[in-house]
Amino acid sequence: MGSLVVVHPFHPLHGHQLDILFSKRRSGGVVFVCAREGSGQVTLPAGWTDRGPAAQCHRLSVEGLVALDALTRTLQGR
Repeated sequence: MGSLVVVHPFHPLHGHQLDILFSKRRSGGVVFVCAREGSGQVTLPAGWTDRGPAAQCHRLSVEGLVALDALTRTLQGR
């Protein structure tokens, strides 16, 4: 089946390329079961990988969330 890259910004394996063992439908969506580095398996929703749908333009970017966090912390410090 090939491999995929984890693109979810907060996942501990973000940026890692994993070999796909198989895919299956779960709760109306597709999940990939992948070989985890070292040993074991990890199951990832398609949307958390480079095989999922492209990010929507209305979603917040990681940079935007970081800026919002900094602003919130500044305002709380007042």
